[in-house]
Amino acid sequence: MKLHWIAALSLAALLAACNASSPTGGEAGEEGEEGEHGELPTSTKIGTQAAAAAGVRVSPAGPGEISDDHEVQGLLTPVDGAIARVMARFPGLVRALHANVGDQVRAGQPLATIESNLSLTTYTVTAPISGVVLSRDASVGTVAGEGAALYEIANLSDLWVDLHVFGRDAQHLRVGSPVIVTRMSDGVTSETQIERILPSTATASQSTVARARLRNLDGLWRPGSAVKARVIVDKARANLVVPLSALQTSNGEEVVYVQKGETYHRRPVKTGRRDADTVEILAGLKPGEQVVVQQSYLIKADIEKSTAKHDH
Repeated sequence: MKLHWIAALSLAALLAACNASSPTGGEAGEEGEEGEHGELPTSTKIGTQAAAAAGVRVSPAGPGEISDDHEVQGLLTPVDGAIARVMARFPGLVRALHANVGDQVRAGQPLATIESNLSLTTYTVTAPISGVVLSRDASVGTVAGEGAALYEIANLSDLWVDLHVFGRDAQHLRVGSPVIVTRMSDGVTSETQIERILPSTATASQSTVARARLRNLDGLWRPGSAVKARVIVDKARANLVVPLSALQTSNGEEVVYVQKGETYHRRPVKTGRRDADTVEILAGLKPGEQVVVQQSYLIKADIEKSTAKHDH
């Protein structure tokens, strides 16, 4: 949170500096200052270069979709058949081990050398699948029994996301429903869909479990990790939407900021349905108007700074 405010102050300072030095910056008597009848400012003028340097971005308002989604918790688990236990074929002395926990191995790669108690000759134990070593359950110099596990290997290129859904929310689950999974460690998201709904409930939590397959492209999705997920159960069309990032609250009302040339106008709006990313606009905005969708809080701060001057 502290870093967020430091970044905000730095951007605001940049905007103020660029605005003050720009010939198109707000000056007394220009649009955005007090009108003839003493109205408080509802707009500000910012040069194109200053706005770009501050990260201000605009996008046209238009039709879109509002998702009916449910936020749930999930747990990453290996896909069925993706784990292999590497065992000694015959009992014998462990002469060498060639991999450690965390190593990536390929199918057929030598993992251990065992001296058979029966023939007193050595044989090699190889990896049955490609993957990462999860555990090593043997030591050099110990005796491996027949069928004893030496290693456990898992192919983690795909993982299950077990989504735990409670109560009435479970009735909305459908195979094929889109799912957006968020990694808690760094906020990275991945899009997938429900592949199956397990027939029984999780005993401990009494939740319904829906499974979605996740591609572990960067290798940083780890089995056993908790994740957040949004299950999208329906989508509805809306005539006019803007990103939630465009919406601000000013003087107790919801507003967006509309760009016209180098002037940014405060525009009160009436909102309707919304989801995690998008909000429906019912009144106060027209299709095609250019709305600030990034750094809208900087435009708000610039206008309210002028308002504060008038208050004094």
